[in-house]
Amino acid sequence: LNENNAVFYRRRNLILDLINKSKGLECKAPNGAFYIFPSCEKLIGLRTQAGKTINNSSDFSAYLLEEVGVAVVPGIAFGMENFFRISYATSDEILKEAGSRIKDACSRLN
Repeated sequence: LNENNAVFYRRRNLILDLINKSKGLECKAPNGAFYIFPSCEKLIGLRTQAGKTINNSSDFSAYLLEEVGVAVVPGIAFGMENFFRISYATSDEILKEAGSRIKDACSRLN
């Protein structure tokens, strides 16, 4: 049990670090569960390279899926508009790749 806790703690910190280094994203460490809820509020109103405006967490989540192939859940589904949910119940390698893709996608917004 302690070994599993250490693995998830490491994965949580890994994705938190990557998210918090991404343009316009902020996230505090959760106390439990296997997911984080980053804020994308600072990205609302920005435009994609295709000229589409990010108006809410649903737009941002769709942008991540379409632009870089990363699936997240819009915060509005949990009553948390301008946030999105990321699960870290996966491998370190997948988290690193997803975090890198999210960071890249955020850097493209203007």
